[in-house]
Amino acid sequence: MTVKLRFFASLREKLGDGESLALPEGSSVASAREALLARGGLHAEALASSRTVRAALNQKMCAESALLSDGDELAFFPPVTGG
Repeated sequence: MTVKLRFFASLREKLGDGESLALPEGSSVASAREALLARGGLHAEALASSRTVRAALNQKMCAESALLSDGDELAFFPPVTGG
């Protein structure tokens, strides 16, 4: 299956607007993040497990355990604060 990735805020600055990612059926948000980490380089730096990164699946906040389907849009972004 293929999901469309989107990156926002500081992640967009490092990784660009987004890309497509091929994953096995039954993959989760955590699986997608792990696949990106395995690429090394900027992906590993930006999405390191030591960094807090939020995810949205089809424009709704989700847990890393959320399962993906073919054609889904998965967005990664850093936590947002305001004042």
